[in-house]
Amino acid sequence: MYFVYLIQSLTDPEQIYTGYTEDLKKRLSEHNAGITFHTSKYIPWKLVTNVAFSNKSKAIEFEKFLKSGSGRVFAKLI
Repeated sequence: MYFVYLIQSLTDPEQIYTGYTEDLKKRLSEHNAGITFHTSKYIPWKLVTNVAFSNKSKAIEFEKFLKSGSGRVFAKLI
């Protein structure tokens, strides 16, 4: 499975990060361990939502959408 996920910083709730992974549990651990540069200064993170795909290209396409202007508006509704 391929996961597109949204995480939110617990220290700065305005900070939302969108990502893609094949191992959601491991990826969230990496964000909270400070391994990811873009999320390291807003530790800790909580999972807001995720969507599972069986098709890798569809997952990547959805992640790109969520990072677009329209996708960010959509994500705020979640």
